[in-house]
Amino acid sequence: MQVRDIMVDAPASCGPNTNLTDVVDILRMRKCGFLPVVDSKQKVVGVVTDRDICIALGERNRLPADIVVDEIATKKVFSCQADDDIRTALRTMGAAKVRRLPVVDVEGKLKGVLSMDDVVLHTEGFSPGHLLELSCLDVVDTLKHVYPPQPQAEVLEPANWYGGE
Repeated sequence: MQVRDIMVDAPASCGPNTNLTDVVDILRMRKCGFLPVVDSKQKVVGVVTDRDICIALGERNRLPADIVVDEIATKKVFSCQADDDIRTALRTMGAAKVRRLPVVDVEGKLKGVLSMDDVVLHTEGFSPGHLLELSCLDVVDTLKHVYPPQPQAEVLEPANWYGGE
């Protein structure tokens, strides 16, 4: 199975100078949480997520309309190509610890988006003696890499929750 078989081939995107108010509108209208950031030639130059937006708004004392994507986008982009085998894309996701990949051509231009949601919807169950194109074990292995165990967070006593004494 190739990436092209399950990717979203008409993905939403935004430019580096798009403000966060407009990005939120795109995310809401397209029912997604991830946007590739493309330049004027449609080359992927970054990615922005709904989480990036929440953190940016929580850290800055500015209106969303006053913050542009270029200020908060992740510039180190992991991607795949439409002709890649889906397991190759899953290995990239696992190694990069990401759940979504822009699908680009050889010039780096946006052609689609591959998400773990897309992968899960095309996953087959276990069948002994039967070669599966994409098994649930492939997905679980990738997710184990994307979501590695985290050290336990310090538990705060109720008096410390709000900075009280």
